[in-house]
Amino acid sequence: MMQRTQILLTPDDHRRARRRAAELGISLAEYIRRLVERDLRGPIPEADVASLFALGRSGGSDVAANKDAYVAEAVEADRAR
Repeated sequence: MMQRTQILLTPDDHRRARRRAAELGISLAEYIRRLVERDLRGPIPEADVASLFALGRSGGSDVAANKDAYVAEAVEADRAR
């Protein structure tokens, strides 16, 4: 069950909040409920940026480090045919 709550906003905040709710296709009340719910969940834990650099690691492949040598080897093999 919902609990009725009354809040006061400045005219500018009210106008901007209504506009944002309209952009989202929701009511002003739903917009405010979502803001409150998100705030009460607490901060979103920050991810370790270094983990992004490990996304492409294959666990031992050296293709990225030696790609030029592999391409040269493939070209030479193709020429030899």
